[in-house]
Amino acid sequence: MNMEKNYFVHESSYVDDDVKIGEGTKIWHFCHIQKGAVIGRNCSLGQNVNIGNNVKVGNGVRIQNNVSLYEGVEVEDNVFCGPSCVFTNVTTPRAHFPVHGVYARTFIREGASLGANCTVVCGHTVGRSALIAAGAVVTKNVRDYALMAGVPARQIGWVCECGNRLDSTLKCGCGREYKENDGELIKL
Repeated sequence: MNMEKNYFVHESSYVDDDVKIGEGTKIWHFCHIQKGAVIGRNCSLGQNVNIGNNVKVGNGVRIQNNVSLYEGVEVEDNVFCGPSCVFTNVTTPRAHFPVHGVYARTFIREGASLGANCTVVCGHTVGRSALIAAGAVVTKNVRDYALMAGVPARQIGWVCECGNRLDSTLKCGCGREYKENDGELIKL
């Protein structure tokens, strides 16, 4: 780790000018961090990660291999992005009618986990501590603590903040308890 910078960037990676990287962050092989990106403290970016222009990544985020966060995506603290998960930023992409600078906003809220090879279609929010199953395709907003699976992704249950699936009592073995209120899960 380069102590002048207080973060680590592997020599095979490229960091553009005008980028902010927090203390303790590690950027591994073949990554590209583009202009205006902000990456928080204690993050880990696996091999072949691309962070697009002006993307914001919170603290404690884990981005596994082969993930690209395109402009318009914002990731809050303690999010897990599994290997090869996919984000989009244009709702109707066309090669012969390119859209430059007009990107749909996508938000991944604190503590959410995105499974390997899932896709988050742009313009949606994945709620706090939600869990998106591997291979799922998110085509609408996801509630806090929702367990989503399938193509398109549908809610199949609730998960605790710690990641365990909740049964009908909405009490987790870790000691956390929840209640449902108007289709939303609330931590007690």
